[in-house]
Parts: sequence; C-alpha cells; structure tokens
Amino acid sequence: MTLDNAKKLVKRCAEQMQANYGKPVFDEWAIVSLTGQAAHLLAYIGPRKDGFKANFLADAGSLRAGLLSADYQPGDFEFARQGVGTGFESFLVIGAGAYLICNNTLESMDDITKNPKWLAAQVPFVDMSDQIRADPLEM
Repeated sequence: MTLDNAKKLVKRCAEQMQANYGKPVFDEWAIVSLTGQAAHLLAYIGPRKDGFKANFLADAGSLRAGLLSADYQPGDFEFARQGVGTGFESFLVIGAGAYLICNNTLESMDDITKNPKWLAAQVPFVDMSDQIRADPLEM
C-alpha cells in the first residue's frame, strides 16, 4: 500500500473506533519511519505535532523496546497499559521500519478499557491490522 492509502485507512479506522466508542479512543495517530535511532514523522493527526516529534523517545516509554525490535511483522501490534498523558498507548507495524503510533493524551489504556464500549472499538483496529498484514506500507 502507498502512504496515501495508509493515511486513508488510519483515518477511516479512527472514525469507526470513535463511532463505536462514543468518543475518540486515540486523539493522536502518527505514521513514523524508524531508521536507526531516528524517527521520521510521515503523517500526523492530533493536537501536538511539534511536541510529538520533540518528545518521541520519551513518549515511546515502555513501547520503545518493541519499536526497536525486529520481532514484529506488518499487522502486529502492542499496547502499553500504563501509557499516561503523552506516553504512547499503542503501535501497529505497518511496513518494514514503519509504524502507526496510537495515543490518547488524556487517558491511559487502563482507563480506556474500563469502558464497555472498548470491545466494539477494537473491531476496526483489528480489521485495519488485517488489511495491513495483507498489504503493508511500501516506501
């Protein structure tokens, strides 16, 4: 898939998750390319584009090891239960060295998952991961 197709897929997923949950699950969605220790922002939806770039390593928190690991394939994802504030809640591998970072700058995953609507909100995310697994981002 192209970057434009990936951006459309992410936007559609965000809209569907919000519809199922009743409010935004993640208010920050970013497509990043990681090369070595550097993160390159390819696309961003959210309230703090400059802050996202400036604080990337600190905000990666407990997900940093997974982001730097070669153990994940396109479509694989990981969640951080304790991501608070700007600390990232999730990443989804969307291609070789490319990741979708999902974050809620107001709530942790623990808070998000307490809402019974979380189960329905997961469906579009898993569907997106399946689509990426079948057609990963090519850069």
